[in-house]
Amino acid sequence: MHLSSHTSFATSSTEGAKAHARAQAGDVTDSMPVLPASRWPWAPSDVPVDKLVWAETVPGGRYTNNVFARGTRLRFIDVDGTACVHLLLHRADAPWERLNVADTRKVPWQAYLGSGHPLLSDQGRVLATVVADTSGHHDTLCGASTLVGNTEKYGAGEAHSSSPAARELFLLAAAKHGLGPRDLPPSLSFFHGVRALPGGELVSTGSAGPARHVDLLLHLPMVVLAANAAHPLDPAPEYTVGAAQLLAWEAEAELADLPNTDPEYQRALLNTEALWNAANTEGARR
Repeated sequence: MHLSSHTSFATSSTEGAKAHARAQAGDVTDSMPVLPASRWPWAPSDVPVDKLVWAETVPGGRYTNNVFARGTRLRFIDVDGTACVHLLLHRADAPWERLNVADTRKVPWQAYLGSGHPLLSDQGRVLATVVADTSGHHDTLCGASTLVGNTEKYGAGEAHSSSPAARELFLLAAAKHGLGPRDLPPSLSFFHGVRALPGGELVSTGSAGPARHVDLLLHLPMVVLAANAAHPLDPAPEYTVGAAQLLAWEAEAELADLPNTDPEYQRALLNTEALWNAANTEGARR
């Protein structure tokens, strides 16, 4: 990581504070988006840097939120093998339609996420498809950590504490898009695996290791809320959550070559395309 150096300025005056702030232009740290995203210095070789629209590091115990267009490919990266990215999706133009984790498990007949798995709304539409996955350690069963749970386990769970709960971070992220507690359904999480035993007990399978990633392709314009916080079943006695990275780039052409031919997926895809085509046809008439 490169941090550009700059001269120290006294900040006791308005001019000094302005000089200090402007001197930091161009600095890159491990807890900020890089603008423009094409300046991201750590892009993997398979990521088209010239098409990047967002590039950000999300430290442990922090969140991110943004609006992305249809056809955007999102990559979440577990930098050192200890991240846990909790995810919620809302349609940007109709945020009442949002990720439904129950249907995301039920419709594809599969509780465990992997390449080709759709992330579905309760309207039978595909909000996003998992198009690449080098981790395989994800969870659709436990939801986000809570204030009560984190307080009991770590001694605190508030958003600005040393052990923030994912639910508390989601509340902050949602508020930036005019969303509130009623708009936050159960979430799914990446990079911390959970398996159900034959008797129904849920057990943690932990991380797959550092530098693993999962890619999503968005089928509709989406509000993306992500909280990088300890998993509810994390066996570590301390709150030790490492950084995650989020890269986003234009990949609309990939919507024509999706990796899932299951009939349930194809039906949901037709529902999604019908909505998109109707909305754009209506827009063209105005």
